[in-house]
Amino acid sequence: MPQAAGSGRLLKIRVEQAVGQIVERAAELARRRWRGLVWLTGTADACREAALALWQAGAWQSPLWMAPEAPPGLAEGDCLAAGRARTRLGGEQDLLVVDAVSPGAGFDPDAFGALAGTLRGGGLLVLMTPPDWGECPDADYARLAEHPFIPGRLTARYLARLAGLLDAASEVIRWPAQDAPSLPPLPAQAPRVPAPGMDAESGDPDCLTVDQAEAVARLVRQRRRRPLVITADRGRGKSAALGIACARLLAAGEAEILVTAPRPAAMESLFQRLAALCPKGQRHGHAFMLGEQRVRFAAPDELTRLAREGTAGGAGARLLVDEAAAIPAALLGEWLKAFPRIAFATTVHGYEGSGRGFAVRFLERLTREAPEWQGLHLGEPIRWAADDPLEGLVNRLLLLDVEPAPAASSVTPVWQRVVPAELADDEARLRALFGLLVQAHYRTTPADLRRLLDGPGVGIGALVSGPAPVGVVLTGDEGGFERELAERVARGERRPRGHLMAQSLAAHAGSREALTARLRRVVRIAVAASHRRAGLGRRLIEAEAEQARGDGLDLLGSSFGAEPGLIAFWHSLGFVSLRLGLTREAATGEHALMVARPLSERGAALVKTLAIRFQRALPGLLAFELRELEPEIAAALLAEGQGQALDAADRRDATDVAFGHREPALARPALQALVRHALSRGVPVDAESLCLLVAWGFQGRRAESLAARLGVSGRREVTARLRQATAALLEAVAEGHGEGRRG
Repeated sequence: MPQAAGSGRLLKIRVEQAVGQIVERAAELARRRWRGLVWLTGTADACREAALALWQAGAWQSPLWMAPEAPPGLAEGDCLAAGRARTRLGGEQDLLVVDAVSPGAGFDPDAFGALAGTLRGGGLLVLMTPPDWGECPDADYARLAEHPFIPGRLTARYLARLAGLLDAASEVIRWPAQDAPSLPPLPAQAPRVPAPGMDAESGDPDCLTVDQAEAVARLVRQRRRRPLVITADRGRGKSAALGIACARLLAAGEAEILVTAPRPAAMESLFQRLAALCPKGQRHGHAFMLGEQRVRFAAPDELTRLAREGTAGGAGARLLVDEAAAIPAALLGEWLKAFPRIAFATTVHGYEGSGRGFAVRFLERLTREAPEWQGLHLGEPIRWAADDPLEGLVNRLLLLDVEPAPAASSVTPVWQRVVPAELADDEARLRALFGLLVQAHYRTTPADLRRLLDGPGVGIGALVSGPAPVGVVLTGDEGGFERELAERVARGERRPRGHLMAQSLAAHAGSREALTARLRRVVRIAVAASHRRAGLGRRLIEAEAEQARGDGLDLLGSSFGAEPGLIAFWHSLGFVSLRLGLTREAATGEHALMVARPLSERGAALVKTLAIRFQRALPGLLAFELRELEPEIAAALLAEGQGQALDAADRRDATDVAFGHREPALARPALQALVRHALSRGVPVDAESLCLLVAWGFQGRRAESLAARLGVSGRREVTARLRQATAALLEAVAEGHGEGRRG
């Protein structure tokens, strides 16, 4: 017993000495405005004891512990579950403990990326892992284990990669929990770098850098039809700049400023700065009130609805968009038209999504529609020094700074299957492929990298030009359920993890066969910007269909935000619409559309059944739940239905509307038949006359809504336009061709 007590005292002394060394190192880092990563390894109990000793020893002002449960002795507010990491965006930490070793804890890539950016200069990020980290999956892999896979039997290539990078990183402080830490040497003491704002270089008492002051100045003096695009890496103060600008605009008398972002948490920094600069104002949920003036957050779907109704936007209106890269370009384009003063701010590399995709997809349109737009890049960090070692390390770990590899345009791309095990062992190839996904898709996040390497049923196909991928398709296998389980899922009694499309078709379309059949879903498809419009997307899907057919799959499917261009792409490849979400996704403002292409006789029968049921339900949905759907999308979906021949009675009724004085409402069935007939004869789904008749005849849009869409003043003018549209469609089907597409 005395020997055990002595051993315990010795261990306690050893931990105290280690903590002292690390606290001293934190003070040295603070003098450089650097941050450090402490890799703490050992058993769960040993790591927790060591981290708690460090927590209690330092004079930490704002520490945070990320774990499923708070360790003994910690206040509840000091511990945060990984799923709530985004609630701390806009705040600052000087100590961040990430528990990836305790039972039930694991490494959450998105949470790690989000909170790492809240750590300020002089702060420490303590990552607790087992000594053999990467040899097996951790608790967070439960989110990857889709039915029927078991988390513990998945591969752990992603964790092994992280462990390898940390082991090779010279800037990491390695701390075996019951031993002395290994402190990397620091360079010779450089001249002390002043914190932003200390030298008054910005010329603005509320701003911490020259970059931030310039952003605020441009936002405040922004002129009509001069959109502003602010780009920055994380920690550059762009969201705070938006908040400072809002305070200045309220002080200048602006009545209302609308702000939006993919999620409300992204606005925290804006509202915090606004509250600090306007102490007489009050925060009410997602709005800040200063007397009768206000700054109000609207989610993308709500904002789009308000703009389409005409209750948001118009003369004098102002909109600030944060994390614009994570919002579809189609919505950004709508807001661009609705708001004469609009600013887009986005992170170039970050966990919210990639500004690279934003640049590729949206700036070309912005240049075309608002050629006098202005751009501003914030380069100087605020929370840490420009040469901070932790920023580069986190970027390498999560591939936040990844870029597509340059491709040889003269080499014909070659199709190949990519094996995740080989990808995990080739960092350069991994960076090139993931960089392509990041550039091409606005919603790619750090967690997608783990799914790429360890997700069960994940397939990767690529088109490679020389050494670089120029196109990539990611897939996931679904379905194959036993009939008993399929029945219970369809009745809503079970909800196995994963199988998004198969379960949705079962739950919402009542199809048990969608669960028992085998489906391969296209999760992502990306083509390099330099190789777009060359048919590579088509090649990727055709190659994947051939692969899936050879693997014995029944269906190749996909789910995406319904948008006319995407619908046309998938329809051109033989995919059929099977389901449309009844509500818009809050982050995208779009309805999710599910499409599929049969690969077997069983698949063909299933697609036919589901398509018939969808088309039968579609008119009723358009009249009620989908009344606000864009008419172009409604027309594209109607075009897949059975083309009706226009009989003599329908033609007479339509002619009476077009060239006589027949009330259109009394000939609605005939005009609906005319629309379907026109679609079957090739009239483009975005033809003005056709879209007007779809909005009126199938969706029951009110005269006020149609007048706003047409830019006319009242019911009489709307009726006149309906007559003109009917005449145009009659002429188009008589000639056997459709109207020209709108400019």
